[in-house]
Amino acid sequence: MVDWKYVLVGILPLVSALTWLGMLLAMFVVWESQGSPHYVSMEPNQRIAYISDIGAQELQPLFIAGACVTTIFLDLSFAAERWLRHSGRLAKNISSNEKRLSALSILFAVFGTAGLILLSIFDNVSHPNLHNGFLLLFIAGYVISAIFICAEYQRLGRKYRRLRILRTSFWVKLIFIIVEILLAAVFIGTSFTSHKNIAAVVEWIIALIFTFYVLTFFVDLLPASRSQRADFNMAMDQATNRATSRRERRDRSSARDRPMSQMSQTTDASAAV
Repeated sequence: MVDWKYVLVGILPLVSALTWLGMLLAMFVVWESQGSPHYVSMEPNQRIAYISDIGAQELQPLFIAGACVTTIFLDLSFAAERWLRHSGRLAKNISSNEKRLSALSILFAVFGTAGLILLSIFDNVSHPNLHNGFLLLFIAGYVISAIFICAEYQRLGRKYRRLRILRTSFWVKLIFIIVEILLAAVFIGTSFTSHKNIAAVVEWIIALIFTFYVLTFFVDLLPASRSQRADFNMAMDQATNRATSRRERRDRSSARDRPMSQMSQTTDASAAV
């Protein structure tokens, strides 16, 4: 049975991803339809415009609006996931470390949000240094956020072995991190070595990959729309039982080692006498 209240929550990342993709397509189509103009912010030998080059012109209101809607709805998706795990509609965080990782992922996502919104406001024509700084904040914020999410999902996947979606989401996000870091390195390297056309292409690719990253959260939130609380509770009980068994084994091992340690101390004391 589908609970439509949670279906609406799951739509949050979908709105974010479609807004971002629609904004990118609109900006590129407008630039192409105008004859691929050479903007003042572009290098003399640059033929392909950066997203920021197009966003600094008459489409800046679209750029700002798209950045705001994309990041705000994505951050709401992060908050919704935290709430759904706490309420038991998704696999619950058992350890305090998992909760800390979730909180850190939200914190750095907010940093990424601030970076994207501010770079869209402070364009690369009037504020080039600020723009580049906010671009770095945007990329670093969401990549670090993804790292913390991966760490959280890796721990959840080991405890909830029956929930394959956790392992799948972990690997997809890990691939996103690796690919985005590599592309960011290429983007920075080509930007500072005057290979502006290559850098522009890489920037568009990075932006498009970000769309698919956002869509992964739609998949993450989708199970909450089904009546699976009993399944999650069963999986949580199994995870708790495994954790309890590990603690009991450690306790028994410690209990066996303690008498041997005491015997060794007594032997040493007798030898000293």
